[in-house]
Amino acid sequence: MVQQQMRYNYWTQLAILLGVVCGGIILASFVQNYFGNMALGQSNLTGMARAEAMQQALFTPENTSYAQAAQIGSTFFMFFVPSVAFILICYKKMLWAGFSKHFNITQIMLAFLIMMFANYMAGPFEDISKKLLINLPVLDTMAKEMEDLYMQAVKSMSNLKSWHHFIVAVFIVAFFPALFEELLFRGVIQNFLTKWLRQPVIAIVITSVLFSLIHLSIYLFLSRIILGLALGLIFYYTKNIWVTIIAHFINNFLALSVLFYSNLQGKAAVVNQQQFKLPVWSIFITGAILYGLFVLLIKVSAANRNRIAMKENLAFSNEPLIAQQ
Repeated sequence: MVQQQMRYNYWTQLAILLGVVCGGIILASFVQNYFGNMALGQSNLTGMARAEAMQQALFTPENTSYAQAAQIGSTFFMFFVPSVAFILICYKKMLWAGFSKHFNITQIMLAFLIMMFANYMAGPFEDISKKLLINLPVLDTMAKEMEDLYMQAVKSMSNLKSWHHFIVAVFIVAFFPALFEELLFRGVIQNFLTKWLRQPVIAIVITSVLFSLIHLSIYLFLSRIILGLALGLIFYYTKNIWVTIIAHFINNFLALSVLFYSNLQGKAAVVNQQQFKLPVWSIFITGAILYGLFVLLIKVSAANRNRIAMKENLAFSNEPLIAQQ
């Protein structure tokens, strides 16, 4: 296929992407500060002391609504707004990011199974990370502090004492994060890098590393890379962002449901902890299962992927497509 002139070259697109993401981060920080101040109330604290006090105030049960508002507002501006801005500036149509009606229930079911076994595969990597960090006490201490902070944040947003709270949390903690994160990481970053580098594997790996970094967890860094790789491959082989959004949402929903059930039972739920531990050698078994599931996904996605590719070819005639094998 002959490459035709694009509206912006890839270096310019990268500059635009970095610009809108930086702008989104700034807006997100304003949102966090606003709701942090609302949760803290009147205080004479300033600087870092005030920032820490606002953070702790958001973690208290009585400020759950502020914590949820801060979460949805900050992720909206950090992930969703930059993604939409980049797409509209550079390509004008959301189809470029994989928004298409061409997907089916079989793809969704396979994507769900892939995410389930990817979670099983990712589990042992948490234990591997913890064992490695024992020899690095400074980094290990930092990892524990970051994990405690993350668990406090999730629990503050998931103060689930009734079905009403659970339904609200389904949107705040499960659906919107899946939508916003998938749009930025798979729909924009992975998609952009795949077309620019012409190396899908490299694009998926880079995106997965960034996806893990944004979650600010040292213990779960490798585990989240595994989940990012699974989501990246799902998107690559389906060319449909809805499949990854729904798979990501189901993954979040199940974790939230376990937390809700634990709250109803009066038990202290532990965020990010599997109900049972898998040995390291299970990685090979889950890896083999994942390979088979991806083979099936590729097969059942072929027709829909071709339909999407044809629509992209018509919509973006000046954008060379990358053939997916």
